[in-house]
Amino acid sequence: MLKINAERLWQSLMEMAKVGATTKGGVRRLALTSEDAAGRALFAAWCRDAGLTLSVDRVGNLFARRAGSETGAAAVASGSHLDTQPEGGRFDGVYGVLATLEVVRTLNDAGIVTRKPIEIAVWTNEEGARFTPAMLGSAAFTGVMPLETALAAHDADGVTVDDALHASGYQGERAVPGEPFDAYFEAHIEQGPVLEEAGVPVGVVTGGQAIRWLDVRVTGRAAHAGTTPMQYRKDALFGSAEMASELEAIAADFFPQGLATIGEWHIHNASRNTIAGELMFTVDLRNPSDAAIDEMEASVRTRFEATAARRGLTIDITQHWVSPSTPFDPACIEAVQSAVNELGYVNQRIVSGAGHDAIHLAKHCPTAMIFIPCVDGLSHNEAEDALPEDVARGADVLLHAMLARAGRA
Repeated sequence: MLKINAERLWQSLMEMAKVGATTKGGVRRLALTSEDAAGRALFAAWCRDAGLTLSVDRVGNLFARRAGSETGAAAVASGSHLDTQPEGGRFDGVYGVLATLEVVRTLNDAGIVTRKPIEIAVWTNEEGARFTPAMLGSAAFTGVMPLETALAAHDADGVTVDDALHASGYQGERAVPGEPFDAYFEAHIEQGPVLEEAGVPVGVVTGGQAIRWLDVRVTGRAAHAGTTPMQYRKDALFGSAEMASELEAIAADFFPQGLATIGEWHIHNASRNTIAGELMFTVDLRNPSDAAIDEMEASVRTRFEATAARRGLTIDITQHWVSPSTPFDPACIEAVQSAVNELGYVNQRIVSGAGHDAIHLAKHCPTAMIFIPCVDGLSHNEAEDALPEDVARGADVLLHAMLARAGRA
């Protein structure tokens, strides 16, 4: 049975990992920086060597196309992202991009012409580490986010996506929103421990869970740390710390599906000997159920507001980003399942806990995902790792799922 070149795929991953490499073995390629541009350039060179045609859209999404025998047919697409977290790993996102390139190389080696074209997508700013929200490029491509909104998003230094596209040379002409694909598949490391703990090398992903990002601003009164008795204080930090404890309790109320995280915490005009007068923190809520995540948010608002009132604080809670739970396409899921079965790989069905570009694509065209384990379930970390045999298995599944959808000429 046809399989990808496992050694070539691994070598490509290790070569890409040199671009933006960190001292601890990870990668730093923030979206639309010089490192990201260098990674894209390396990928583009490999695509040209494979005979692919490149194009870029107006939000910087990069596409590499392999022609099919049916002129004008919609493409069967796959891909992910090359941008990383500030201290990211070697596999998050890049695996999906290079696994698809390996699919194309394998088809070239075997002399297989597909009826439908095959297209590799590199999505802009999937991570959301430089610009928010995450998955910005795929959101614009699918029409979930207006192009003007995406271009106006800015980083901590005030640099907009539009500015960064011009600076990096990745402001393209391809239309946004884009034309729907015939289907979209995405291979990815799981970024969690479920598959590894179960000893299962392949996850057949049936959809993505709901995600809710909140911004919380707590305001008290700044005062001198040495002259203000405790009973007279309106301390925004102590109040927020109590809210953080309550957030953990809310997650426990929705165990095991409910997840809650505070990822950012900023004290306005922080000083060692000043009581915190204003503080902002972020809340990340996740649950497979839209109804349950609504309940989680309602509980956050009720309990945080009660804590603020009791402590004499004011609070403002706003939604930063909402991503509903997303089921994937049954036919695409079946294509993945059939490929796994034919290859004889042990597998299980799984819901994605992380956000992926495939979540946006599922609103645009038939979509499914393939997961492989990552060592210790670790991701968004320089120590992120995957086993070569798992990397190869996932790409084998991607090859046969895409080939089944694209058809042989």
